[in-house]
Amino acid sequence: MDADLRQLRLRTGITVPCLVQDNSQGEAGAIPLLLLHAWGESRKSFDRLIPLLAGFRIFAPDLRGQGEADKPADGYSLAEQAEDAAAVLDALAVPRAAVVGSSSGGYVAQQLAVAHPGKVAALVLVGSPLSLQGRPAFADEVDTLADPLDEAWVRESLTWFPLLHDVPAWYVEDRVRDGLRMPAHAWKDILNGLCEAAPPTEAGTIQAPTLILWGAQDTLLPRSSQETLAARIPAAVLRIYPDAGHLVLWECPEQVAADAMEFLRSRR
Repeated sequence: MDADLRQLRLRTGITVPCLVQDNSQGEAGAIPLLLLHAWGESRKSFDRLIPLLAGFRIFAPDLRGQGEADKPADGYSLAEQAEDAAAVLDALAVPRAAVVGSSSGGYVAQQLAVAHPGKVAALVLVGSPLSLQGRPAFADEVDTLADPLDEAWVRESLTWFPLLHDVPAWYVEDRVRDGLRMPAHAWKDILNGLCEAAPPTEAGTIQAPTLILWGAQDTLLPRSSQETLAARIPAAVLRIYPDAGHLVLWECPEQVAADAMEFLRSRR
């Protein structure tokens, strides 16, 4: 597997790092695959998934305000976050890719598919919301954040989404480091940008074939919302993991990889 980390200067005015990894093993017609991480995380949240995605050319950027990406004072609307994703593909000279989005990264992926349908060959939405309007219960707590962030608060924030499977301690510690890399304004502005936006499936139509992966024990996203999301996307398949919570990517990377590969290869 050939991998390198590139610094991409985007047409949206920021610079982001992007892991580029070729898992194609010389396979002709390998599918380009863009990975979009969740709010408060980084490209490294895919570290357990990427080695399992055989036969793909993988692109995993840090998104603005997070990880090692630029952290501008503004520009965090959902539309601007999706435009960054489109600009990542432009900077990589990748005209069209399948997109995997985890949690809010799947919300950005939906907006990308609405705003730039020609760039999105297929979607895999992993614990992704139908809508974030109305703000989640923890949003008021996020609004009180100030720099420097308290490590204890970052650790406590991870308990908002209970885990039903064992997750390696190193992986959890990596997510704590992700949270501490973010300034308070990025925590607030990214979440506000997501919550203030019109849901992508209300703003437009997603035509890309879509696989929706959802944990039945998710305390943030109800089943009804996932069924509505699937109904709004003409070529959508909903797959339910009975014993997983909201953090499907954390809990079930092997199953996510297997289901994503099967789905994407069948629609090549």
